[in-house]
Amino acid sequence: MQRLIERFLRYVKVDTQSSHETHTHPSTEKQKNLSRILLKELKDLGLETFLDDYGYTYAKINKNIEGAPAIGLVAHVDTSPDAPGHNVNPRIIKSYDGKTIKLNESLSMAPDKYPSLARVIGDDIIVTDGHTLLGADDKCGVAEIMEVCEYFVAHPEVPHGDIYICFTPDEEIGEGADHFNYDWFKADFAYTADGDEVGGIEFENFNAASADLDFIGKSIHPGSAKNKMINALHLAMEFHQMLPTFKNPAYTEGYEGFNHLTGLKGEVEHAHAHYIIRNHDMAKFSEQKKEFETIASYMNQKYGYDAVHLVIKDSYFNMYEIIKNHMHIIELAKKATENVGVVPFYKAIRGGTDGARLTYEGLLCPNIGTGGYQFHGRMEFASINQMEKAVKIFIEIIKLAAKK
Repeated sequence: MQRLIERFLRYVKVDTQSSHETHTHPSTEKQKNLSRILLKELKDLGLETFLDDYGYTYAKINKNIEGAPAIGLVAHVDTSPDAPGHNVNPRIIKSYDGKTIKLNESLSMAPDKYPSLARVIGDDIIVTDGHTLLGADDKCGVAEIMEVCEYFVAHPEVPHGDIYICFTPDEEIGEGADHFNYDWFKADFAYTADGDEVGGIEFENFNAASADLDFIGKSIHPGSAKNKMINALHLAMEFHQMLPTFKNPAYTEGYEGFNHLTGLKGEVEHAHAHYIIRNHDMAKFSEQKKEFETIASYMNQKYGYDAVHLVIKDSYFNMYEIIKNHMHIIELAKKATENVGVVPFYKAIRGGTDGARLTYEGLLCPNIGTGGYQFHGRMEFASINQMEKAVKIFIEIIKLAAKK
């Protein structure tokens, strides 16, 4: 599967970061730079394909037998805005020995601090140079799906139903399903290629919302500011200090929810803060959103004017509430994983995928591991061995479905 890694290394060098700030679709035009590359590669394979104005790339491999379910595969082209994504410089480490990895002169990954490294000892892995994220989330999934497409084009003798492909933009900002074309994408069910350790089958995720806060201050010369100035940046800090300390993501794990401050900027007269709110439990999720509303209301009463403007927007919900009634698609993925010699396991996602939104809108779409780790930062890495296994799992899912 040499082309798999060649593809991945090309894709990660394309800057595709999405943005919370622009409120356009896609949020950044540069995402389409990779979408256009994928469009050409899909056309070169002879597939029915198109790229729409919103930055979604679609393709279809027509069925060669009757009666098999139509299966969809979905991955996202954008990378997180949480760490630098320009001038990505990947490096391959052969047969990783389990020791500390020096990324550059000032940054290293030590196994005692990054236990994910224990899962890839002996593998060939791809790391960053420590100056950017890698883009394994989700260019591992993109490259793997492209490899699946090439396999079925090269092996027309292998029975399969219709295979639908979609590469989405803006997943990292919770908008990856906003303009999904359900009228064209006629899969009976689908899988997102957007997990980490291969073997993982994920059908629980956070309920998710975003919170945007505008803080309105009152500016006056600091020399005569006593009892007059209200600094918007201080308002933002005051609001943050009233949020529960142990709902900071740095203190949470497992099924514990969090409030995550992703951006803060401003000056004396105006400041803006962006948070993401997460919890697997719907009741606790609602409580967290209520806490934001209560604090905003309290501060407005305290200062005697509308000092805090709060807008909360739901992003997606826990797909488990729907998937639990359709476990045959989980069993299919489990059997396929076992068939290629990987031990399957289930875990709740401490995050979300496009699949959560797609599931709630009628397209069942659990998540499958891709071999990428430590997403959204400079310590991100990918296992070549696991990426190859992920491709085999997706191919086996489609083969098994055709036999039923």
